[in-house]
Amino acid sequence: MSKGPAKAGLHVLSKQTWNSEMVKSFKEIQKQEAAFDTRDRGIREVPLDRIVGSVGRYHDLDQKFRISPHLPSERLDKIKKLMREGKSLPPVKLYQVKNEYYALDGNHRIAAANELGYEEIRAHVIEFIPSKGSLENLIYREKTAFDDHTELPYTIELTDFGQYQHLIDQISKHCKFIERETEAVVTIQKAARDWYKTIYHPLVAILEKGNLIEHFPGRTLADLYAFISVHLWDRSDQGLRYGIGISKLVPKDMEEFRKKMAQLKESEYPEMLREITAFVLINASAKKEIRLVNKLFKLEEVQEVHSVHGSVDVIVKIILKRDLVSSDAETIGDFVHNKIRQISGVISTQTLIPGYSKQKKNP
Repeated sequence: MSKGPAKAGLHVLSKQTWNSEMVKSFKEIQKQEAAFDTRDRGIREVPLDRIVGSVGRYHDLDQKFRISPHLPSERLDKIKKLMREGKSLPPVKLYQVKNEYYALDGNHRIAAANELGYEEIRAHVIEFIPSKGSLENLIYREKTAFDDHTELPYTIELTDFGQYQHLIDQISKHCKFIERETEAVVTIQKAARDWYKTIYHPLVAILEKGNLIEHFPGRTLADLYAFISVHLWDRSDQGLRYGIGISKLVPKDMEEFRKKMAQLKESEYPEMLREITAFVLINASAKKEIRLVNKLFKLEEVQEVHSVHGSVDVIVKIILKRDLVSSDAETIGDFVHNKIRQISGVISTQTLIPGYSKQKKNP
């Protein structure tokens, strides 16, 4: 069990603190989801906040999994005493439906662990697979098949139907690659673990570092991995809107990517950022050019500022960084509007983006 900070003021629940809202009934959820096909998931640590119901005693527990004050407290007190003393207790037995768990045996142990501030509890889990034909259930069954096939000890959450098959295809290709390299038979489970550590996790880490997930509300990093990797490694950039920029960082061959990442520490993974250079021409209020130049120069993105004579008053050179999802125009427009045009004395701006450039190095 993982233990968090101990909760103060532990005592037998009074009728005043008891919540009349009961935990969920497993049988009701099972019927609702048509979950009758089972998988034995063995012994594992289960987060206590995921245990939301009971198989037979849901009427004796409130939503915080507290035992009814109408029941004798001796058994609960004894279990709490054993837990405080660090005594080993047998795993509870849980039924699982999707991401929620229901107590078959061990209601008092779960209630005690909750009261004592534990975060997880050791449990023997039997999973019930939903068969109701909703999109959510279709995706979940596909995920279950993926987990059964690969036996990965990690969770990969996808939100589109059909994407787990792409991951299985990648693992199968990787398995054949390892067999050719090692001249030995490799199980799909061993290949899956290597794929996760050397291919999936590095690319997800790069995507997370680039904060690309902000542009895709409701999606997961696993969704982005599937989208980018499939288009780069299976479809050669077809339909990948910003494929040119991404391809400069991620090789178009999966095993080449694996080889490249093996040479780097995670802190050395490339950032999914691109530099943009632009020049902003500014018309300024009379006699405010010098003050404006000084304020502009304080901006981190501003590399050069010049007060000039002619049809404009100030020329600014900026270098911005954007992720590979945002466009140059969007990034530059946001900076000019939110930073430059907010400075007092700016009347109007015009932005120039270099097409072809040459620069001489300083001697």
